[in-house]
Amino acid sequence: MTLLSWLLDGLLAAAVLWLAWLALATKQTFKAIVLYVSFGLLMSLVWVRLNAPDIALAEAAIGGGLTGALLLAAMARMRRSRLAAPKAEQDGAGEQSAVKGAESEL
Repeated sequence: MTLLSWLLDGLLAAAVLWLAWLALATKQTFKAIVLYVSFGLLMSLVWVRLNAPDIALAEAAIGGGLTGALLLAAMARMRRSRLAAPKAEQDGAGEQSAVKGAESEL
């Protein structure tokens, strides 16, 4: 293995660890999702470097694409329910109806 290969592998390892830490440490939901998707795509590069292209494709499709889309959809749904809760309280419905409404959406 050449020095350039060692340098690339070390850089990939450091970047994966850094992205994982950032994704776990951030307080903002959208930023955490974007960092998670970036982590998944970078992990697919790691799998390519390890000569496992089948796992790399699965990681890119599932870790980078599908899971990211599902997390973004869940975040949008949570935002909608948070925006609907104060409206229900203004109508005099109270907290119980907001909780029941959120349960019925599931």
